Amino acid sequence: MKYYNLIPMKRFYFSSSILIFFFFQGFAQQKNSFYPINPVRFTEVKITDSFWKERMETNREVTIPIAFQRSEESGRIKNFRVAAGLEKGTYNTGRGYDDSDVYKVMEGAAYSLNQHPDPELEKYMDDLIGVIGKAQEEDGYLFTVKTILGVSDEHRDSKKPKWVEIEEGSHELYNVGHMYEAAVAYYNATGKRSFLDIAIKSADLIDSEFGWGKLEIVPGHQEIEIGLAKLYEATGEKRYLNLAKFFLDKRGENEHKTTYNQSHKKVTEQDEAVGHSVRAAYMYTAMADMAALTEDKAYLEAMDRLWHDIVDTKLYIIGGIGAAGGHEGFGDHYELPNLRAYNETCAGIANVFWNYRLFLTHGDAKYIDVLERSLYNNVLSGVSLNGDTFFYPNRLESRGHEVRSEWFGTSCCPSNISRFIPDVPGYIYAQNDNDVYVNLFISSKTDFSIGGQNVVLEQTSQLPWSGKVDFMVLPESPTDFSLRIRIPGWAGERPVPSDLYAFDRPLDKKTEIWVNGVKVSYRVEKGYAVIQRKWSANDKVQVTFPYEVRVITAHPDIKENQGKIALQAGPMVYCIEGFDIANGQTNHIRVDKNQNFGLTYEKDLLNGVMTVNGKASFLYENASGNIEKSPIDFKAIPYFAWANRGGSEMEVWLPTTEKAATPVAYPKSTYDAKVSTSKEQRLRSLYAVNDSYAPLTESNEEVPAFNFWPLKKSTEWIVMEFDAPQTFSSSTVYWQKSKDGGIIYPKSWKLYYKNGENWKAVSTKKYPINGDEAPSGISFKKVTSDAFRLEITMDEKPAGLYEWELE
Repeated sequence: MKYYNLIPMKRFYFSSSILIFFFFQGFAQQKNSFYPINPVRFTEVKITDSFWKERMETNREVTIPIAFQRSEESGRIKNFRVAAGLEKGTYNTGRGYDDSDVYKVMEGAAYSLNQHPDPELEKYMDDLIGVIGKAQEEDGYLFTVKTILGVSDEHRDSKKPKWVEIEEGSHELYNVGHMYEAAVAYYNATGKRSFLDIAIKSADLIDSEFGWGKLEIVPGHQEIEIGLAKLYEATGEKRYLNLAKFFLDKRGENEHKTTYNQSHKKVTEQDEAVGHSVRAAYMYTAMADMAALTEDKAYLEAMDRLWHDIVDTKLYIIGGIGAAGGHEGFGDHYELPNLRAYNETCAGIANVFWNYRLFLTHGDAKYIDVLERSLYNNVLSGVSLNGDTFFYPNRLESRGHEVRSEWFGTSCCPSNISRFIPDVPGYIYAQNDNDVYVNLFISSKTDFSIGGQNVVLEQTSQLPWSGKVDFMVLPESPTDFSLRIRIPGWAGERPVPSDLYAFDRPLDKKTEIWVNGVKVSYRVEKGYAVIQRKWSANDKVQVTFPYEVRVITAHPDIKENQGKIALQAGPMVYCIEGFDIANGQTNHIRVDKNQNFGLTYEKDLLNGVMTVNGKASFLYENASGNIEKSPIDFKAIPYFAWANRGGSEMEVWLPTTEKAATPVAYPKSTYDAKVSTSKEQRLRSLYAVNDSYAPLTESNEEVPAFNFWPLKKSTEWIVMEFDAPQTFSSSTVYWQKSKDGGIIYPKSWKLYYKNGENWKAVSTKKYPINGDEAPSGISFKKVTSDAFRLEITMDEKPAGLYEWELE
């Protein structure tokens, strides 16, 4: 795919103050780390791993070009041209945060250029940077919607002057935070200063406007704090560090306080993960940076509390965070539904950012356990195998209506994927003086400086499809250091570092390590097998992790997962798709957890994956209402690879008891009816009206639902049409009432049937609207018709329903 040609930039001249700064200060060479443990950055690691190399190449060849193309087609890049005066027009997109998507893709392109030089991509980047430079206002301000529209009523983000309503939702500071990250990445990749100079000019303006005794307000969407820390790291300018810490320290002090963006209390006093999960994880990442840079113990203590709150009560088995779709964020403790799970891809990526920083702070493998779980499952699920379609939420259960999208109006997730994938090599290794850490098991090559000696380390890994990993140690001369190899949670006794999930049975084998063919004993410190010795050239370390299907159960307070199991092998969580079960129905099976599950590598399936094979019982209701069962084989695939063959039913958590299972309901004519509605925008979920899944109580949200959001105080309808006339004398509606209060019971409802060309009300005296313990049912004089109409009058908020039955 060719990159779009941008309008060439006129030469951009820097102010004399910036030139003086660089004359005296110079650009600080990027330090390896300001953390106690130094990461080995992605630029210093050569990937030879087939699994990850394929994904990095797909990202470079497909995802990044597509992301730039979509940014062109959607008007995101044109906004910069219009703001720069290079084209005429108005603001081309509907969201004030659209600038950030361009910056994120640029960051990904910079990472990709560092590992794979591409003159065409680099020229595209240089031209785009030129346009951004011209779009930047004279004082350093950069926010295209305000530059284009000024103060107007055309757009939410341009209704007020600069810096007004920052806390309430303006994305002025959020956008430039991503710009700072992209600018530093491009400087590190190419050595070119143009983008970094734009970032510095912007940061200098914001530093002059915000801070103690100036504008004492904080961003509504955290991100600039991370960008400022990276800008400080690149330039050595401490004002940027101080400004980042101000934005954090000021939270919780202003009048505008909300859990949604974690401004409800001071960051050092927070002890529960609440609100929007991406905002939260970005803030926690910045807090980790500040803790390392300022050695603020209060920050460290707060991070530990927040991490435990998530890992102990709010972490999905796929490593995702953010259960609730209404506010794209955290739910209550142990609120981890499957069908309505949110698990935004951006939140998964931010969870990786944060946990890696916690590892760099504490040197404990438990943080990498969480990182790895999120990386291989939640994050990789966010992009298709072909790199051209995406998930925004990542569900753990589907009725077959979840499909990947080519792009989104709010495109934070695909642009985030494009910048994250090239950075994966930077999570593999780390160093602390004479300690070399191996965190992830990805075939690669890197080198370290230990005691003035250069040490090359080559890793050959068969993960994620086998537990065998080899290392070749190649020091310039014999060198004494400790090699710290992480013992993953999946190769031990805990899936996650808490009691949120548990393995159903212990491993038969333990991790074994050989050095030069001799099996060695090792001590374990903070989850790492430590091998201390004087290493010589061509020393070989062989590691065998126990690699088998692990059966996982959930904490008893996760109500949706009781009587169910999840399957995992290596770092991969597995799921069953309808494509891999005889009748295509995954939602009606029961699995014996004590069976011997098989493992098979299938090179022609989904670009080559390891599958888990087992047997199950298919449950169905007979005419008498009794449950019958029949044997059926199943094959489970790695969760990250689901929805790459089209829409299909899918399950991560598999029932092991009949109580937890959902038998196929005995056929009713309503299940085959054609359904239509007055609310055409909600057609994607209309299937729920007659999909045969009725909740046990109306408060059970783990059932597909249809609702009329955002309509309220209006009368809407749903119609069932039949191929031939049907006779009914009763009707039952399972109303939806969402936990967050966004969907409530209707004000009233009525039932009609088609009588010739007219609709006629059925004969009944009243239409009850029952509470949480029972559905709302009516009986009426028998009616024969080929169409029935449910009319719903809504109250102050939208109404919805799980199921509508006619009998």
